[in-house]
Amino acid sequence: MPYITTTDGTRLFYKDWGAGRPVVLSHGWPSNADAWDAQMIALVQSGFRVVAHDRRGHGRSDQPSNGNDIDTYADDLAALMNTLDLKNATLVGHSIGGGEVVRYISRHGSERVARAVLIAAPVPLMAKTGANPTGVPLEIFDGIRKALAENRSQFFRDLAVPFFGFNRPGTASSQSVIDAFWAQGMTGGILAQHACIREFSEVDFTEDLKRLTVPTLLLHGDDDQNVPVQMSSRPAASLVPNAELKVYAGGSHGLIATHASQLNEDLVAFINS
Repeated sequence: MPYITTTDGTRLFYKDWGAGRPVVLSHGWPSNADAWDAQMIALVQSGFRVVAHDRRGHGRSDQPSNGNDIDTYADDLAALMNTLDLKNATLVGHSIGGGEVVRYISRHGSERVARAVLIAAPVPLMAKTGANPTGVPLEIFDGIRKALAENRSQFFRDLAVPFFGFNRPGTASSQSVIDAFWAQGMTGGILAQHACIREFSEVDFTEDLKRLTVPTLLLHGDDDQNVPVQMSSRPAASLVPNAELKVYAGGSHGLIATHASQLNEDLVAFINS
């Protein structure tokens, strides 16, 4: 299996399929690159080179006790981009992967980047603070940490239901989607997943968003129970100089699975625009 090695010696697993203009995918929490299956096959078939890595501490990548923070995630993405010499790339991030994309461009610039796509990203800031009084109380995230530490397996099974909107009336649940989410989560390490909760809840991406000068597409569901659109993509779109926001009616946090066909069409159209 292909790996790159970062500056601190951490090995990151990645997939690299196809040829053409590169599209680089950063997955959400607590999954791995397999979460992008529906997008990877569609993008390869549309003539793109598609690269997706497992974040450190997740999936098939190493599980170091250090570097489980958004700055290191961004630096790891830079190591991937530089090692594979990717240019004119479209960066796509789901959930905290969107934060990773934003922080990468903020820290490393857009020399290698043509476009950015943020899908259900927890930006600019999720947690309630003095500067963000309408955010989510920290006690909620403390509860997530507690549930993860006490019974990670059961927590991931429970989380999958609202994650994909399967708790909504009239929505058909998919056990296979739940099983895939659980399996991806369980391949990662609990230490890194525990640390990552802070990264998607307490990190403020406001100034990073202002530095996104490339064309940026934000995709979000209006029924996202994990990262509500009104506290994330709507204000984020107003901070990005060249942004377009598209909201999916009835869309959950797991858009890349539940709305894959529509989302894939939007991705291809945006990359080709």
